[in-house]
Amino acid sequence: MKVSISITNYSWSGGGLTDELVRVAGAADQAGIDTVWVADHLVQGDPSRRLDDEMLEAYTTLGYLAGRTERVRLGAMVSAATFRAPALLIKAVTTLDVVSRGRAWFGVGAGYHGDEAAMMGLFLPPTAERFERLEEILRLATQMWAGDASPFEGRHYRLERPLNVPNSVTRPHPPIVIGGSGEKVTLRLVAQYGDACNLPDVPDDGSTVRHKLDVLARHCDAVGRPFEAIEKTLATALAPGESAASFVERCGVARERGFDHVSVITRGTPWTEDTVATVAAAVSGV
Repeated sequence: MKVSISITNYSWSGGGLTDELVRVAGAADQAGIDTVWVADHLVQGDPSRRLDDEMLEAYTTLGYLAGRTERVRLGAMVSAATFRAPALLIKAVTTLDVVSRGRAWFGVGAGYHGDEAAMMGLFLPPTAERFERLEEILRLATQMWAGDASPFEGRHYRLERPLNVPNSVTRPHPPIVIGGSGEKVTLRLVAQYGDACNLPDVPDDGSTVRHKLDVLARHCDAVGRPFEAIEKTLATALAPGESAASFVERCGVARERGFDHVSVITRGTPWTEDTVATVAAAVSGV
């Protein structure tokens, strides 16, 4: 079982923010954690925190962590399609892959945070348009990582010469994880473009996630792609005070439901070396 940690809360009360961030990422690097994810927001998006609590910009943070870690993979969970110009987003992920020597993920989704967009002056068009733009970004990313600098013509984006030099270290490209569980569009995009899905851990004895995986399998059949080629990632939370044994048991249940990768956030408090050790128990324990 692959286990990742997702950093959404930077409100450490002990040492400085940078020191604590490096300590947590270093603990994950040493413990066999698969990926350190960060949230891609400009204001705090954790519903248990205030909007004006600490939040770091994602790709600056990931680039810094690339230089402070050696093994763990790095990515944003996930970047909104309209947050940055498409070529800028693809270049940021490519740069992360280069400076980390091939450890980057490309995490992307349609975006949703209306309050953040209004607060920070971010572009957030209607839902249907966001998904159209998401698909164009996925097409463009595939083209740029293939080294194809020919003109890109989409409904929303037009690029005369999308150069990407140096190209990614990971070939054919950094793995793509598409956030969201919408059955008509999101899971179709996963089947067509993604290397991984990211589904929420709904507390209903697994009926929702099993259904979503069935829908994904049908989309894979429709585009002629093996269902097994998609890494099934489950987004869950570590309960306050949860033991390693309890978390290992939950990962076992996730595996039985068809998942091979669990991405974990904390609730209410930031990650610590101790909570990293708790989830790391599942790396070899499942």
